[in-house]
Amino acid sequence: MSDGAGLPLAFTLTPGQRHEAPVFEQTLRAVPLPNPRGRPRTRPKYLAGDKAYSYRPVFRYLRRCHIRPVILPRTGGNMGRGCAQSFHTDLYRRRNVIERCVGWLKGCRSMATRQEKLAVNFAAMVKLAFIRQYLRTISPSDRTW
Repeated sequence: MSDGAGLPLAFTLTPGQRHEAPVFEQTLRAVPLPNPRGRPRTRPKYLAGDKAYSYRPVFRYLRRCHIRPVILPRTGGNMGRGCAQSFHTDLYRRRNVIERCVGWLKGCRSMATRQEKLAVNFAAMVKLAFIRQYLRTISPSDRTW
């Protein structure tokens, strides 16, 4: 999961053959929310995703959290009640930020080749890559590392 600027916020490590939709809620809850000066915690107004997230449980969770889904409907699918039948095209175009974040992660050699075989070590490498990206954002002029 990333923010609108493409900075990674959270991830959930699953086996390679497992679909992401079952861990959607867990990943969304993993994002730390600011609570400045006693104000209520807030969630984003919109959440963009691809067709893989076009399932009733995902839409149900987003509705409970008052988040508007920007998820492409499945084609020819039996969407049924509770699933969005349309989406905001202009907001969906901003989803490329997420794809760039994923592409950047795959550009990190240890992520793409999965050199770490243990899940705990691989998760540590992902967190290290997150930290590296945040440090690049803080000081974009220093590109030596």
